[in-house]
Amino acid sequence: MRSLSRPTAVVAVAALLSHSVVPVAIAQEPLQAIGDGEGEVSIVAWPGYIERGETDKAYDWVTSFEAETGCKVTVKTAGTSDEMVALMNEGGFDLVTASGDASLRLIAGKTVQPINTALIPSWSKVDERLKAAPWHTVGGVHYGVPYQWGSNVLMYSTDVFPTPPTSWNVVFEPMDLPDGKPNQGRVQAFDGPIYIADAALYLMTHKPDLGIKDPYELTEAQYKEALTLLREQRKIVHRYWHDAFIQIDDFTNEGVVASSSWPFQVNILKSQGKPIASTVPAEGATGWADTTMMHADAPHPNCAYKWMEHSISPKVQGDLAAWFGSVPSNLEACTGNALLGEEGCKINGLDNFEKIRFWRTPVAKCATQEACVPYYKWVTDYIAVLGGR
Repeated sequence: MRSLSRPTAVVAVAALLSHSVVPVAIAQEPLQAIGDGEGEVSIVAWPGYIERGETDKAYDWVTSFEAETGCKVTVKTAGTSDEMVALMNEGGFDLVTASGDASLRLIAGKTVQPINTALIPSWSKVDERLKAAPWHTVGGVHYGVPYQWGSNVLMYSTDVFPTPPTSWNVVFEPMDLPDGKPNQGRVQAFDGPIYIADAALYLMTHKPDLGIKDPYELTEAQYKEALTLLREQRKIVHRYWHDAFIQIDDFTNEGVVASSSWPFQVNILKSQGKPIASTVPAEGATGWADTTMMHADAPHPNCAYKWMEHSISPKVQGDLAAWFGSVPSNLEACTGNALLGEEGCKINGLDNFEKIRFWRTPVAKCATQEACVPYYKWVTDYIAVLGGR
């Protein structure tokens, strides 16, 4: 859970994972001891993930870190995983909050380095379901620290939908909505190749004869069906969103009434008193499990390690979960946090872990099919869909 340069720059990077997700070798030996901070740390992050109270004074987990460590935090926000990969490949950053559709590409490209978990005291408090998750652990080596996770949701206008929509069909297929007006020009879709998985997930329910077992593992025939659905969807889409704040404005001022979204946008709009709610429809949902990963050539490694420890403290984890609508990686955050509340983790989907199809980089050598369409094709073909081809 998230402004965009066109993803053509990452086609070559995606091709690294055409056949395998296993890096040839470990990028370098991890840091063995934390020394004095270098005075700064630079992070590539999803919007809303690194807050210093500028949007809402109640949400600030940067100021205290800077005061305690002397490490000034600078943040470069990215709207898609492809943009994150491109930025990290350019270099100059210390850390990135990478989702599962970026993390293995960063590992395979040797862009990030292994993490010495012994230097992170709170590692023992990380949710056991995340500690060795396959999107940041390769050959038993950890390449990051779990940050937050959650599901993509269907955000909708309660003025238009008096009751929650039960299917993603309201954004995939032409139809009249409950207010009697067509959905054309009033729905949105995500501006990222990984959204092909959302189409595949929808087809798993509505075209079971296709035999899709995993929305990230598609044969050529299954993949073509997903592209066909997306090309039809393009006829009704108002905008392909990648900037959370632009989507917030679209729901406020542009007449958009339904879209895939993150809980972050839902929370912001509801806090502004807008008639907005969200749901996970019957087909289920894709989702994200984000990991703080360290660049192989991080210019400020000591401050980076200090941030990784800070990032999984119960206070930061709880405040972030309350702000973004996500689930903490440190479950101690689920109790005693005034902003999150005692039911906050459950409300944000704590019990839905097994139901979410977490973002993952598609590869040719897959588990459920003899051969699958690799991610570099997802990139080029989704560009074509957006261009009307």
